[in-house]
Amino acid sequence: MRTESGARIAVAGAGVFGLASALALARAGLAVTVFDPARPGDNASGVAAGMLAPASEALFDATSTPHLALLRRARDLWPTFVEGLDVEILQADVRIEGEADWLCQIDARRQVLGLPQRREPDGALILNEDWRLDACSTLAALRTAASALGVVFEAASVTHFEPGALTLSDGRVEGFDVLVLATGASQRDGALAPETASLAPIKGQILQLDPGQAAGSVVRGSGVYLCPGAPMKVGATMEFGRDDLSPDPAITNPLLQAAIALRPALAKATVAIEVGVRASTPDGLPLVGWSARAGILLAVGARRNGWLLAPLVAGLVAAYLTDKDPGQDGAQLDARRFDQELEA
Repeated sequence: MRTESGARIAVAGAGVFGLASALALARAGLAVTVFDPARPGDNASGVAAGMLAPASEALFDATSTPHLALLRRARDLWPTFVEGLDVEILQADVRIEGEADWLCQIDARRQVLGLPQRREPDGALILNEDWRLDACSTLAALRTAASALGVVFEAASVTHFEPGALTLSDGRVEGFDVLVLATGASQRDGALAPETASLAPIKGQILQLDPGQAAGSVVRGSGVYLCPGAPMKVGATMEFGRDDLSPDPAITNPLLQAAIALRPALAKATVAIEVGVRASTPDGLPLVGWSARAGILLAVGARRNGWLLAPLVAGLVAAYLTDKDPGQDGAQLDARRFDQELEA
């Protein structure tokens, strides 16, 4: 689908996919309005440690393992994407700590993946290619940059779309030519775009520990990571099929105990639980591209790699809307790749 330069673009969702897409489209000279009823940062993207970690994801998450090359390409886009913005990308080693037998298993996986590493005298494995950023402040920076380029933000949700007629939750109907659907897990019934029926929810709970470790390396252990900051973030659960936002200490207590086993001083920290719900496709990669529904472009289904993939997804969204070749990543993330399964 070719989009004229004067087209009006609506983006549904102000998480990292929505904001990054809006910014990329505004940089391309398109008129963009973002619709989201939530307060800024009150979404799954805000409940995240901001990991840009292709090596760790491939090493610890079997679903991400086949996608290491794509995840690395996405990471490498971040410095240019946020150049000139108030965003700090932290590049520090990842320490992998645990029992000797477990570390041997992890090292064997590392060798299969061809990940470079070194081993410390205390036995810890060190990865040196993963980055991170602060999720909430980066969301704010993306929003500020988009606003400066003329992107408009409205506190409403999209309930229906046809080219030329966007219906909002408050009953208004406005004239937009294209809808970029970046709503995360909140739209997965196929009502706006049939492809969203392939999405499944994953509830994620993450702990905030204060005081924790304010700076330094991310530490990964068996079933847990410790991300420095103020507060420190300890995560994260992956509760498949759940979409409630209720904190559940019974589920998060193993995370806390694993963190204390790695850093005993954390037993004295104050603990708060944050909850977000993400959406996942069957292969763990997002849906990016044109829907079968006219005028709708999808950017949904980030699973656990929304932050890592955001500039790549935004670039694809901009490519589709400016009639450019989306390349190999466009084919891999094609929004309609599960159509036959949905029809079966």
